[in-house]
Amino acid sequence: MKSQDVRKQFLDFFQSKGHLIVPSAPIVLKDDPTLMFNNSGMAQFKEYFLGNATPKSNRIADTQKCLRVSGKHNDLEDVGFDTYHHTMFEMLGNWSFGDYFKKEALPFAWEFLTEVLKLDKDRLYVSVFEGNEAENVPFDQEAFDIWKQFVPEDRIILGNKKDNFWEMGDQGPCGPCSEIHIDLRTDAERAAVSGRSLVNADHPQVVEIWNNVFMEFNRKADGSLEKLPAQHVDTGMGFERLCMAIQNVTSNYDTDVFTPLIAKVEEITGLKYTSNEIKNISEEQDKTNIAIRVIVDHVRAVAFAIADGQLPSNTGAGYVIRRILRRAIRYGFTFLDTKEPFIYKLVAVLADQMGEFFPEIKSQQNLVTNVIREEEASFLRTLDQGLQLLENVISETKSEEVAGAKAFELYDTFGFPKDLTALILRERGLALDEAGFDVAMQEQKARSRAASEVSTEDWSVLVPGNVETFVGYDQTEADVKITRIRKVDSKKDGVLYQIVVDNSPFYPEGGGQVGDKGTLVSANETIQIIDTKKENNLILLLAKQLPENVNASFVAKVNTDLRAASAKNHSATHLMHLALRTVLGTHVEQKGSLVTPNNLRFDFSHFAKVTDEELKQVEDFVNARIQEQLPLIERRDIPFAQAVAEGAMALFGEKYGDSVRAIKFGDSMELCGGIHVNNTAEIWSFKIVSEGAVAAGIRRIEAITSDAVKKHYANQEVLLNEIKLSLKNPQDALKAVVALQDDNAKLKKQLESLLKDKAKNMKGDLAKEIQEINGVQFLAKQVDLNPEGAKDLAYELGTLGTNMFLVLATAEEGKPMLSCYISKELVADKNLNAGLVVRELGKFIQGGGGGQPFFATAGGKKAEGIPEALAKAKDFLD
Repeated sequence: MKSQDVRKQFLDFFQSKGHLIVPSAPIVLKDDPTLMFNNSGMAQFKEYFLGNATPKSNRIADTQKCLRVSGKHNDLEDVGFDTYHHTMFEMLGNWSFGDYFKKEALPFAWEFLTEVLKLDKDRLYVSVFEGNEAENVPFDQEAFDIWKQFVPEDRIILGNKKDNFWEMGDQGPCGPCSEIHIDLRTDAERAAVSGRSLVNADHPQVVEIWNNVFMEFNRKADGSLEKLPAQHVDTGMGFERLCMAIQNVTSNYDTDVFTPLIAKVEEITGLKYTSNEIKNISEEQDKTNIAIRVIVDHVRAVAFAIADGQLPSNTGAGYVIRRILRRAIRYGFTFLDTKEPFIYKLVAVLADQMGEFFPEIKSQQNLVTNVIREEEASFLRTLDQGLQLLENVISETKSEEVAGAKAFELYDTFGFPKDLTALILRERGLALDEAGFDVAMQEQKARSRAASEVSTEDWSVLVPGNVETFVGYDQTEADVKITRIRKVDSKKDGVLYQIVVDNSPFYPEGGGQVGDKGTLVSANETIQIIDTKKENNLILLLAKQLPENVNASFVAKVNTDLRAASAKNHSATHLMHLALRTVLGTHVEQKGSLVTPNNLRFDFSHFAKVTDEELKQVEDFVNARIQEQLPLIERRDIPFAQAVAEGAMALFGEKYGDSVRAIKFGDSMELCGGIHVNNTAEIWSFKIVSEGAVAAGIRRIEAITSDAVKKHYANQEVLLNEIKLSLKNPQDALKAVVALQDDNAKLKKQLESLLKDKAKNMKGDLAKEIQEINGVQFLAKQVDLNPEGAKDLAYELGTLGTNMFLVLATAEEGKPMLSCYISKELVADKNLNAGLVVRELGKFIQGGGGGQPFFATAGGKKAEGIPEALAKAKDFLD
């Protein structure tokens, strides 16, 4: 049975049991500050388990894209070394929200596995929670008795809290669980050793395939448990492992989930992957297999994250995605000998394979391909640079072991991987101080954890029930009661209080728009609201203090000046999106935005720099729509399918419900939950202030509107007047500037000629100061020239022989610069590198630089360090 059929049979089965089938949520979470990524099937349903929202059906089933590479659930370092862990995986799940419980859920699971999929019952083991006396949670007798109807008692295993009590995090809904495991070993292996003893023992052929979680409790901040008002079922079945069992193989990578990707890697590299069925392979083949597994696993995670809107970057979720991709690149570089980008070629295979069920990978195929290709090229350049730096570290090492701190510096600053460092050192007969590396790594992690550490108290519920609503589309002021409060303490923000009210006019951060600020006013006091966010369907008002009487009546007042400014920028963003698609083409899609009261930022897909003429056209288009005074046409709670059919743009990576809100200004129509102006005339004016690249195929425009435009032009006028004043108020300022530029160009040419003459004249004097060290002609000297003059002088001196090593320093206007010239023959014969020289000597002038092996420069801030830098130059010849 093919993997596509397995997925379909699961969904059809649960649909026949009265479940509503829903699509996978995006892999990147945008409305849950406690998680970067969807790491389990239940993540998109947290608000239902917490009682903060009502599901559209009490029975739901789906297949959810999951990513486990950060936080509590982190499988990254296992991936590739075994055959059943993955970064991205699909979680088949069925859910009951206060409807059925154990006596339905467990028979559902058994029926599907044994009657629909026809798995061998004798190969299945089940586990139930043994209980925990310390937490007053009893043995799960009910689950045990249900399983006895289907499974012999010797295949029912009692599991402890680690294996059979599931929690979403340190706080929140949790409960006992019952797992189903399958033994895929040969009959001879099963006869020799019981599968029972291998359950939860990390055996690659005795694996968990399904977990049935019974949500009965809520874990409080103090660690105690309280009963939930309703009992829920949360199940998850690993799709890839299930396919392994159905397709009668012993590795997830031998299923058709991965074999098309593996075949493409084999085609590209000319290397072969060996099936898990083949035993006693060579060490070299094992390394090849691991590398291929890493690559085909990681490309799925990276491709789907990009398709869902998360680009690789240096912070947050983007950093995690970049790290996954770089892990794949370095395995290819080290073990498959791939020195050119190639992983991007796998995206087409992935799109053909999964595009039918996950259409986003098909529609975003070009973007994903280009982003991965550019990231590969960039990191391969980094690896090349890291190899040069590692050579420098090796040359400085006097013992047979390289300091772990040095290797960690390469990893931390340049992204050069530890395992590649260790491999190269072994080839050179050296060892890596791994303990020192790990110490440096742990110190950095400790600093990072300390900076981001957050402690959250339990909610103090003042008004029970799901009574919170948002009234901010119609009101900026409302009479409210506080429904719940909690204290949050973080290293970053200090102590804050999260306040939830029943009728909130405050817009929570979302859709790129920042949250509202304002006040809560009672008869006796005013509480400043410094931000508004959303978490698990609750609108959180953030304050530095709580009201003295939290049970009082309050008036919630939004700061209308800030909100109006944000609304102008948000509406302008919609108009600009339409303008870009009109001017550049319909391939343009929004890939991110930020809307604040001060400005707007808009990221979009486009594979070339936007020209000045095109930017002018975009600007003119938006301003024309402003001049047309287009009224806002807002439609709330319309069916998603209807809105899209009528032309509304839905953004990839956003999670939409069955009912949506559509915002229309003329021909611009988008699905949006943000705050907007009532008429485009309120925007007044629109001005683009910058355009540039963010990533491969992604451009960014920053722009301003309204009062910010007025201020911009006022500043420009002041600047123009200052320029005219400095030019002694000419009648034609532009003509005066052009004349000044012409004069400057002539003087520059004259100066360059004089400096070249000066360098030639200095050549003879300095030639006398050259000394020979170990067969090399050496000179390190500060000269009274500008950096260009020093370069000319270095090349002049370089003509005196084929074994020159020169370091010349300049300090024009107090700005130190080091120039290093090494004869090309020396570069080849003595493995000297001018780039590495200036990088090292640049530290003495508080700077750095680089260049080619035979000529490089480094600029800095500390001219007083020049003498020490010149003195140390001689060390490179020892």
